[in-house]
Amino acid sequence: MNTVLVYYSEHHGNTKKLLDAIAAADSSVALIDVTKQLDTDLSSFDRIGFASGIYFSSFAKQIISFADAYLPDNKDVFYIYTHGAPKGGFLKGIREIAAKRNCRELGKYHCLGYDTFGPFKLVGGIAKGHPTEEEIQAAVRFYQAL
Repeated sequence: MNTVLVYYSEHHGNTKKLLDAIAAADSSVALIDVTKQLDTDLSSFDRIGFASGIYFSSFAKQIISFADAYLPDNKDVFYIYTHGAPKGGFLKGIREIAAKRNCRELGKYHCLGYDTFGPFKLVGGIAKGHPTEEEIQAAVRFYQAL
């Protein structure tokens, strides 16, 4: 299956750690960093994964904008994300775009990620030590089970 992972992972590289492990396990996976590759034709991919850290309770605005501009209709999509806060409606924006394009959601994987945003910086951050090796390997297993 021809798969691409479109990602934004800037502050601590939490999400990128998951994606690097997935790419190491499946060398056919293409990685697209939306900070470096601003436009891409995704129509040749069978599966499209969107991956991001969570910013203000949502996927990064760069991922949302990229998906809105370049996600083709009728694709299989999945989501991978890391977050410091324990819960939230993190997928709302990205799911709305996928639904507009009649995409089928295959699943989601998420885990904690070290977070030093805003007031968390004052206390040295939250979710220190995440993602763990176990969480990284769980991301690989999630991807392999798609």
